[in-house]
Amino acid sequence: MTTQTANATAAHVRPKTQIRYGKWFGWFMVRFTLIAICVLWTLPTFGLFVTSFRNAEAINASGWWTALAPSEYRLSSSVAIPADELQTETDGVYTVEGNMLDLAVAQGLLDAGDTSHIFRFGISRTQGANTESGITLDDERRNLSLTVNDDGRFVLTSPEAFDDSLNVFLAVKLPVGFTSENYNAVLEGKDVTTGEPIPNVDLGTAFINTFAVTIPSTFIPISVAAFAAYAFSWMTFPGRRWLFIIVVALLVVPLQMALIPLQRIYGDIGLKDTYPGVWLAHTGFGLPMAIYLLRNYIGGLPRELIESAQIDGASHYQIFLRLVFPLSIPALASFAIFQFLWVWNDLLVARVFLGIRPENRVLTAQIQSMTGTYGNDWHLMTAAAFVSIIVPLIVFFSLQRYFVRGLLAGSVKGG
Repeated sequence: MTTQTANATAAHVRPKTQIRYGKWFGWFMVRFTLIAICVLWTLPTFGLFVTSFRNAEAINASGWWTALAPSEYRLSSSVAIPADELQTETDGVYTVEGNMLDLAVAQGLLDAGDTSHIFRFGISRTQGANTESGITLDDERRNLSLTVNDDGRFVLTSPEAFDDSLNVFLAVKLPVGFTSENYNAVLEGKDVTTGEPIPNVDLGTAFINTFAVTIPSTFIPISVAAFAAYAFSWMTFPGRRWLFIIVVALLVVPLQMALIPLQRIYGDIGLKDTYPGVWLAHTGFGLPMAIYLLRNYIGGLPRELIESAQIDGASHYQIFLRLVFPLSIPALASFAIFQFLWVWNDLLVARVFLGIRPENRVLTAQIQSMTGTYGNDWHLMTAAAFVSIIVPLIVFFSLQRYFVRGLLAGSVKGG
């Protein structure tokens, strides 16, 4: 009897243990999956951020994940030693001395602020830099010897006089370091070392233009949509239901269909290539979604709240400003985030209604223009890309709590 009781107890405990293990495993898998998705989603942005603070040589030499280690970089071109001009003769031996890094900076192959170290060098175009620094390279065919130290100092000797310059191929180690010069270059449109203007690079003006387009294009549709949503929810007038159906139906109309007619209308009334024109365009394209979302939220507010205010003699305008508007802030903030991000990242509407003049370009249009000219200059492109996303990131994280509340609002209707 005791054995049967023990077996029964073990059989009873085993399923509970399995259930407990299954819950723990499910808890672990859910959190592991969420963490993995977040890491994979944010990794490109983090890589873009790190790359935007590295100089061009470091970017070309190694990936952003090696930013905390010295980078090995082969100069894109050979360094020319003007041996025929710098040579001196002593006891029948012609000697040239100098600093290879200074020559590379003077010839535009390295930045002046780089504290690089040479770890390999060579004088053969086919073999490149294959001799360790500090070792003397003897070339019997040219009858010369070259020694290059890691700090750049070199000694070139030959029993014959030099009649031309000598091309030396270098591989340098760039030190660990970050710079803000990339941001200064793209925001000011000037080369930070020479002070010369960089053609077709002026993100400072484009940044201001983007704010001038985005802020009115966000607040105008929200203001209009909030009043319209209240009217559709709590006011009675003829054709209310059909008007709301028409507004919802506009959601399926592609905005590309309206570009040419609006452009023609703007040309007739003088709004072509103006800020009011692009504000009205973004307002018209954003209103259907705004009215639909806000109407669902405002319509879910407790009816007793609205009726009690009407009994106290409040007008619709007073009810909206003193009751509905404060209670609708989460929904308004949620749509504000959507509208702000959509307008900030917009390229099509801005190009159509603001034109292509440099003084009217927004960030997306300016970066698109830079791509054709500086597509391979990653130090400029990554800085420009991060300038374009920093403001949306700040807006999203600042209004995140309202965004979550706005998404959850309406899931449970007030009683």
